[in-house]
Amino acid sequence: MAAARCSTTFIVFILSYAFCVISAGATTLRSSSDSDSKVSVELYYESLCPYSADFIVDYLAKVFGEEDLVGIIDLKLFPWGNAKFRANSTVFDCQHGPSECLLNTIEACAIAVWHDVEKHFSFIYCIETLVHEHRYPQWETCFQLLQLDPKPIRDCYSSGYGKELELKYAAETSALEPPHEYVPWVVVDGQPLYEDYENFLSYVCKAYKRGTVPKACSELSHIRTARDNPENFHHVCYSEKPAKATLWTKIQSALSSCGLSKMVNVAVA
Repeated sequence: MAAARCSTTFIVFILSYAFCVISAGATTLRSSSDSDSKVSVELYYESLCPYSADFIVDYLAKVFGEEDLVGIIDLKLFPWGNAKFRANSTVFDCQHGPSECLLNTIEACAIAVWHDVEKHFSFIYCIETLVHEHRYPQWETCFQLLQLDPKPIRDCYSSGYGKELELKYAAETSALEPPHEYVPWVVVDGQPLYEDYENFLSYVCKAYKRGTVPKACSELSHIRTARDNPENFHHVCYSEKPAKATLWTKIQSALSSCGLSKMVNVAVA
């Protein structure tokens, strides 16, 4: 009789385990299917680049004001930007100094701690609003404003996990093809938008072909390229500042076009 009870218990255990596996699989498939039906939007940025802050506050936030737009976008944020590693080291420097490294890491922790995109975006939006207003040293007030528990973020940062997240974002940013040239660097459906990043919603609407197009899409203007809007050029923080040709370089270039550069080089030598 004891053996029968053991056998029954074992069968129940197996059935329960199978149910959990099947349920988990169904959840994974459903989640994957939901993600596959959306348009991928990736933002590679750094927290103290004013143009990154402007884009997050004035453009990207519009997505969350339109329920039908939120439903078609798979948004991913990569807070690394133009940070650089020191030679033979995992120590890195950020383009706008140590405060940017701090806030990049804090925002990376927010993404990791609060998986829900609306929750971590609201926190990042709060910080970037302060950047926008030149008040970013007050970033910790965002916890109180949004009624969020600061402990998980502080633990993430102080434990070193935040740095691990930043190293991951560094690798993902470095793997971009084509490589990013500046921030904000926006990629929609696998295609970088270059200087036309402010027009990202038009690209999202054009790429969405999996269901009824959101009403908000019909209100958007046609896709414009950066070449159509030259006044929008260079609203970015460059990874490397474009090198300015020296006077001597310009002279050499001019002489080379006339076939005289060798004569000048001999004379200089």
